[in-house]
This record gives sequence, structure tokens and C-alpha cells, in this order.
Amino acid sequence: MSWEIDFLDGIQAIFHCEWMDTLMPPLSSLGDAGIIWIVLSILLLLFPRTRRAGVASAFSLILMLISGNMILKPLISRMRPFTVNTAVTLLIPPPGDFSFPSGHTFASFASSTAILRNHKRIGIPALILAVLIAFSRLYLYVHYPTDVLAGLLLGILAGYLGNLAARKLLPPS
Repeated sequence: MSWEIDFLDGIQAIFHCEWMDTLMPPLSSLGDAGIIWIVLSILLLLFPRTRRAGVASAFSLILMLISGNMILKPLISRMRPFTVNTAVTLLIPPPGDFSFPSGHTFASFASSTAILRNHKRIGIPALILAVLIAFSRLYLYVHYPTDVLAGLLLGILAGYLGNLAARKLLPPS
């Protein structure tokens, strides 16, 4: 775990500045409770051309909620890095749940992967936002690198499974 604290300290040493301190909290908060991805999924469901992307994204978010937040976080019970390195001053209120996997990253990559497969014009900006949200979790010192990596990989898998479900529910016309 010490290499992970060193990694987080390295991010602080390289990127820490006033404008990043201003940008990262609201950027990270876009992922709070997966709200940006839920809203985007609902919007995509409203239009026939993007409906499959919306179904895939919604299904992937449900998978994320069950496997990530309800099973893995309590099962692994990993404390957050700011509880290990107490010298860090957090820029956001300390999250009250466990660290592994990163729920923000998991939801972001689940939804953006699902959308990207169905609608590249929306999926590419969604994927860029997912990367930024994942980085924000490291910058804000609320997740270890392996939390974010696991969230990314599990999110891609959930996005893939969301697409399989969407194809079954909405076969091509």
C-alpha cells in the first residue's frame, strides 16, 4: 500500500495548484451517486436513435450498484487513503463508505463504455468525462490507484454486459 500513497503524493507534487483545487471538487461531484450518468441514461432513453445506448447505460449502472456498492465495497472494506495519510487536507467532505472499488470510476466507465458502443458522438465526450472523474478521485486523495483501476476495469465489463442486455431487449430493426 505504500507505493499507492507514494503515487497519490506524486500526483499532489506534480498537479497541485489553485486552479486544480478549484476544478477537481465539482468535477468529482458530477459522479456523486452516479447522478450525471443516470441523467444521461434517462435522456438517451427518450429518443429512439439513442434508446439502445440509454438501455445499455442504465443496465450497466444497475450492475455497478449491485456488484460495486452492495457487494464489493462492504466485502473488501478497504479504508480510504486519507485515513492512512492523515496529513492530507481534503478539498471535499470525507466519503463515509469504503474505498474499493471506486464507485465514481466504476459508474463513469460502465455508463460511458455502454454509450460509446452505441453512439460514438455522445460516447467519446462521455469517456473523456469518465477519465477526468477517475483522475479527480486520485487528485482528491479519496481513492488509491488500485481502487480506480478496479473501477475502470469493472466499469468496462459492466458496460459490455449492459450492451449485451440492450441488444437482447432492443434487437436491431
